[in-house]
Parts: sequence; C-alpha cells; structure tokens
Amino acid sequence: MIMGGRVATPDRVLDDGWVAVTDGRIAGVGSGTPPSGEHVDVGGALVVPGFIDTHCHGGGGASFTSLDPGELLTAVRAHRRHGTTTMLASLVSDPVDILREQVAALRELVQDGEVAGIHLEGPFISKARCGAHDPETLLEPDTGTVEKLLRAGQGAIRMVTIAPELHGGVKAVRQLAESGVIAAIGHTDGVEEQLLPAIDAGATVATHLFNGMRPLHHREPGPIGALLDDERITIELICDLVHLHPTVVRLAAKHAGRDRTVLITDAMSATDAADGRYTLGRLEVDVHDGVATLADNGSLAGSTLTMDTAFRNLVRGAKLGILDAVHATSQRPAELLGIAGHTGMLCSGYAADIVVLDQDLRPAKVLRRGEWVAEVGTATLST
Repeated sequence: MIMGGRVATPDRVLDDGWVAVTDGRIAGVGSGTPPSGEHVDVGGALVVPGFIDTHCHGGGGASFTSLDPGELLTAVRAHRRHGTTTMLASLVSDPVDILREQVAALRELVQDGEVAGIHLEGPFISKARCGAHDPETLLEPDTGTVEKLLRAGQGAIRMVTIAPELHGGVKAVRQLAESGVIAAIGHTDGVEEQLLPAIDAGATVATHLFNGMRPLHHREPGPIGALLDDERITIELICDLVHLHPTVVRLAAKHAGRDRTVLITDAMSATDAADGRYTLGRLEVDVHDGVATLADNGSLAGSTLTMDTAFRNLVRGAKLGILDAVHATSQRPAELLGIAGHTGMLCSGYAADIVVLDQDLRPAKVLRRGEWVAEVGTATLST
C-alpha cells in the first residue's frame, strides 16, 4: 500500500491519495482513508505510473548492441532505477547478419519480460540524415531483407524506423504494418509528398521528431510539418532540452496533444555512467557534461537522458502540466505498444508499475510488477 501521496490518475491528481497493491497488481486507487494493511507513507510525494520508453539504446555503460546477456541487463537496470518499468531496446544500423545476431540476443530479454520488444532504428534510413548511424551500413528496404529481420525476431521486433523516400520505403511500411509491427518514419530527407503515401500505408510514429530529418521550412513543410500535423501520427520527442529547445517541445506537444505525444530518451550506453569515450553502433562518441556527440564531427549521438528527467523537463522546462507528462511518459506509450489495459495508468487491475517522485520530481521509489527496485533516488520515506 502506497499512501499519503498526490496520485496521478488518468484524468486528475488525487490529493492524500493511495494505491493498494496485491500480488503484483493494483488492487485499488483512491483518496482519503486507505484500506487497512501494511503501507508506505510517501509524505505528499507525487505518485505516477511507471515510465515507458519506446526508444532507448543502452545505459549504465552497456549497449543493446551487446551479445552479452549480463550487459543487456545492465542497460535495462540502469533505466529501471530511474523509473522506466517498460522499454523497447533500440538498435542502430549494422550489417543485416550482425543485426540478426543482436536481435536474437535481445529476443531472450523479451521472452523473459525484461524488455517489451525491439526497435530497429536502421538500416533503412537516409544517408543524408543518418546522424549517428554508420552510412556504410545503410540499405534501401526490400521485402526479403525486412522479412529476414522479422524472422530473426520471432515476434520480438515491435518497431522499425524507415525513411519512406527510399526505393521500396512505402512498400516496406505496408509490409511492417501488415505484420503487426509499428512502422515509424525517421532519419528522412523526404518531402511531404513522399511521406504521405507512407502514412497512408500504415506508418504511425515519427522517430524523434525534428532530429534526423529535413528541417521545417515555411514554404516546404517537409517531414516535420507532415508528421506533426497528421492526426494518425504519434510523435516522439527527446525531451533533454539539448536536442530540442523547451519552446519547440511545448509547441509540438501542444499541437499534437496528449493522444499523440510520447517522450523518449534515445539514450546510449553513457546514460547513468561517467563522461568519456563510448561507441554507438560502429561509431565513436564523446560524452562531456552528459552531452553525447560523434567524435569525428561533433554531431549529437543519442542522449544520456533518463525518463524521470524527461518528465521533469516537460513540466519544469517546457512548462506543461503533470498530467501532460504522465500521458507522454506512460499512458500514450502503453497505447502505442498495445499494452494499455495492462500498464501505463494507475488503475485497478493494472500491473503495479509505479514511480514515487519527490518534491523536485526525482524518483524516490520505483515499484515494478509489485517489487521494489533497489538503489533508487535519495529521498527517505517512512514505512
């Protein structure tokens, strides 16, 4: 039982709220006098659903490109300490045979319930907008290669990013959608006329809107204008306030609304680790003051963001509301992944995935499937 907190339900924040937990699930949510039983009094802290990150490459010094199960779990646990109770493991571009090996290793984590699925951010992306992807590994999508990767996942691949202007791009989007995989548009140099057929074919996500794509222009809206304005598209925003200015975050989130906005980390291995030299896929990355850039040209190379910081930045930096942040970090990602009804909200019957945020909106306690996560935050809560 968690009691004495400000509990964020889907439509309001309950003062003096409580959340009852039984056998790893939420047994009830309310305010005022809670049911009897053992409890944790959180002393007015904010209680929110566990965060869901749909785009993450690693953390704790470990990358999801590793074939070592221990390293893969290190990355998962680094983000779990910051309140991410559900995540997709993202892979950058690599040769297809190497990607298949990486997918096979991550598939074990999916089967064990440690991650909710795999996201392939490449190799079907534009060389002109490849960012921190090795351009030598990029491919035009063809049905055979797409099918080969999907077979390697055995159902574990949940999202694939495509640049639809590539030869075969729209056909690949349709193939993914018909296979039950989320087709995302990103790392694209396409114009609006090239994106709309992909949306019609079933694309539903904009991979980190603004980043890795042709910029918005008042006479040529490009992918940003097309994706932001289309009601069928959910937009990802890297809310570290480095990739995007707070005003840009606010404008995009307000236009898309709660039903279409998802915060992501795009975190790489240096997340929750020291500054220094790292690798992202095949490329070397320097991390200084928490900002990751390619060693050879200084371009941004993922982030060292965690979802609790993204939540805090949306509220404190972009000046949006608590419920806006709850929707963008939990409820909408759950809907996107098709796991709404199981997690993503503080509701009876849902998994007990819960984050307790202190007065500074930093995690003090994290509950995942009814089990407390170790080494979280610094706040002291009475029991």
